[in-house]
Amino acid sequence: MTREAVIAAAVRTAVGRRNGGLAGVHPADLSGAVLNALAERAGIDPAVVDDVIWGCVSQVGDQSSNIGRYAVLAAGWPESIPGTTVNRACGSSQQALDFAVQAVLSEQQDVVVAGGVEVMSRVPLGSARASGMPYGPRVLARYEDFSFNQGISAERIAQKWGFTRERLDGYAALSHERAAAAQDSGAFDEQIVSVSGVAADEGVRRGTSVATLARLKPSFQEDGVIHAGNASQISDGAAALLITTPERARELDLIPLVRYRAGAVVGSDPVLMLTGPIPATEKVLRKAGVALSEVGVFEVNEAFAPVPLAWLAETGADPELLNPLGGAIALGHPLGASGAVLMTRMIHHMRAHGIRYGLQTMCEGGGTANATLVELAE
Repeated sequence: MTREAVIAAAVRTAVGRRNGGLAGVHPADLSGAVLNALAERAGIDPAVVDDVIWGCVSQVGDQSSNIGRYAVLAAGWPESIPGTTVNRACGSSQQALDFAVQAVLSEQQDVVVAGGVEVMSRVPLGSARASGMPYGPRVLARYEDFSFNQGISAERIAQKWGFTRERLDGYAALSHERAAAAQDSGAFDEQIVSVSGVAADEGVRRGTSVATLARLKPSFQEDGVIHAGNASQISDGAAALLITTPERARELDLIPLVRYRAGAVVGSDPVLMLTGPIPATEKVLRKAGVALSEVGVFEVNEAFAPVPLAWLAETGADPELLNPLGGAIALGHPLGASGAVLMTRMIHHMRAHGIRYGLQTMCEGGGTANATLVELAE
């Protein structure tokens, strides 16, 4: 019998705004809070966990020295439980999920926690590069001294696909509208653990419109179309997923939420950088033997508005199924946590609406992307 992996619990903090309600919480403590919420809501003794695989992008300062291990200790879990930290840029905690599934499917481990954290208020974006240039002269020479600036890449994507600023701002306004509607409906309530009194995502700006966004100046090019309002927000947050087998779930009295069907990771043009979700989607569907038309919800991370719009143009997916609860433009993008945050949102949405298949994909710095397909558990 082929071994399977299921996600049996999915919990996240609310996503805090930069210098907002979570800014005073150390990343290890924020991680510990979400780990304890995961164990409590699943009803398990943390001692059954074989490993914790934790995503984090800026692994310096408060997030240095293997934050995954300190997350375990901050949670007060047994010292015997190990922890490790993964960095695949914005897809770090989605990659943590893939690694956890691989450990379970290979029979090396039976119960693994995957997730991630980023407190960008305390460890700003780019902190890890502050004292050096990670690309090296050969990489720079290969790509004609391109700065590997994601904002410039987003501008190039907008130009290549012919997206006007009005189109991008319209998408950004829709992200806020959908996120506000999701909050008002209580769609996020069950999945969020309150930390420091923050029980709701702080980034949603109600009333955002193309007209209000038109006042913002371009961020990367004087005549550009990318600005703070149609890009993901700098945020704080953490999320965790519990991965095991159906058999072990029964032994632990767990109810599987979704079955992991397939995962894929691809490399793509590092200058356009953010187009990887397009081939990653094709690859993961091919691996799973599932048609695009069978998928009922897509979570495509809104790093910048051109990213999901280019993905939509190339895949031909139903736009009504794309980021139905809003995305990172409205809800924020706490880098290392975002993969697990998106998966948590998607799983709960699938459960609430009886959606069989959900697909999540993330663009990543350096030109890579993860894609994951999950199926609603019976």
